[in-house]
Amino acid sequence: MTNRWKSIGLAALLAGLTLSASYAEAAGVLTIGRREDSTTFDPIKTAQNIDNWVFSNVYDVLIRVDKTGTKLEPGLAESWTTSDDGLTYTFKIRDAKFSDGSPLTAEDAAYSLLRIRDDAASLWSDSYKVIDTAVATDAHTLTIKLKNPSAPFLSTLALPNASVISKKGMESLGPDAYGEKPIASGAFTVDEWRRGDRVILKKNPNFWQADRVKLDGVEWISVPDDNTRMLNVQAGELDTAIFVPFSRVEELKKDPNLNVDIDASTREDHLLINHAHGALGKKEVRQALDLAIDKKAIVDTVTFGQGTVANSYIPKGALYYYADNLQRPYDPAKAKELLAAAGASDLTLNYLVRAGDEVDEQTAVLIQQQLQKAGITANLQKVDPSQEWDMTVAGDYDISVNYWTNDILDPDQKTTFVLGHDSNNNYSTNYKSEAVKELVAKARLELDPKKREQMYVDLQKMAKDDVNWIDLYYSPYINVSRKNIENFYQNPLGRFFLEDTVKN
Repeated sequence: MTNRWKSIGLAALLAGLTLSASYAEAAGVLTIGRREDSTTFDPIKTAQNIDNWVFSNVYDVLIRVDKTGTKLEPGLAESWTTSDDGLTYTFKIRDAKFSDGSPLTAEDAAYSLLRIRDDAASLWSDSYKVIDTAVATDAHTLTIKLKNPSAPFLSTLALPNASVISKKGMESLGPDAYGEKPIASGAFTVDEWRRGDRVILKKNPNFWQADRVKLDGVEWISVPDDNTRMLNVQAGELDTAIFVPFSRVEELKKDPNLNVDIDASTREDHLLINHAHGALGKKEVRQALDLAIDKKAIVDTVTFGQGTVANSYIPKGALYYYADNLQRPYDPAKAKELLAAAGASDLTLNYLVRAGDEVDEQTAVLIQQQLQKAGITANLQKVDPSQEWDMTVAGDYDISVNYWTNDILDPDQKTTFVLGHDSNNNYSTNYKSEAVKELVAKARLELDPKKREQMYVDLQKMAKDDVNWIDLYYSPYINVSRKNIENFYQNPLGRFFLEDTVKN
């Protein structure tokens, strides 16, 4: 999912410029600099990395993705069985507690799954509609019956948004209060959320793996400006920082006080296109845009060679990635021809750009120059990150660069969200294709791996032909930490294993 934000404001800017030394020096408390503030701790109400990457250590899930990002392993469900017909799953819930000391039971797990399926505020309901019933047959046994067999089902249980929450806590506090200061089922609790500044986490003594957790706490601190965030780490005012600008990697590597971690990822950057805006609703116009953008130049100039050109919405190395998918050449002359044939010569677009995001700003200037060669005018509208995502969701843009990292091992989640979904207007692009949507639903049900793979190959071809968005590049996670920090690590799906991080 994406990294997007709101409610940063002046407080975050000031925090980024002058961080209190007491936080950085606190024994056992890890400080992490990030661009943006969280938006909620209600798992079903967000699709943003800025939220999931934090509450993956506040909540636990029934089934986890391991450190390699390649296989599933037990979480709150210590074991499970599947019926021969693939319709009934029985989970044994381990002996665990919530942060308030109350027992975590199969009833809480059932409640959490039915809530993500049924709640009107859920952004993920489509992925869980396959659940017919979820029943706690006793405190430690959860029985789930599906409406039909589902290939990605177990993977969807590892989605951070399907985290197990306290039924009693949610019903007594209500979603707003719970979303501000939740009852945790994971390694850390939310001690304080200073909106626009930082989220302060403390070790959860009731976590079932509390002995594994080395840190006393974690502070996620909002520092919107990339360069300021790097300077904060170099000065020792932050222990770590994420989203290292590509341009700073080699310089930071030379600093003897720092470690630069480059971890494999499922990140794919792309150019969102608002299909609901005039000529952008025409496939030929979107194809022209694709031809008018030189992705290799972006990789070389913006990522300093750290990225590779993308040719599919499914990232390279992920399940069912189609390596031979179409990659349109850079051809501004051909783009001009397509635009003229579509009656869209002299096209003018509003290009939404995140101010302070070095990579986004560099990419915008480069794409603006490339589009101009095809006769397309892109007016750059730089906005504070606190506004940018809300404007995108509202459809107040023509084009804008975004990125996605996978949250589950199966391609169904991303495919559903960006191609076969209604409630989010296919990731705010307003892309519509009934044939694609139908195939997305069929692929979810197909249990034959070869047949299912072909379905995803077809989906990648169809998405590329329709230009649901423009694939730009794949890139690794790049984070920086002080030398006294150990095991600060992200797996390819983006999860930070802070329960293993050490501050010496």
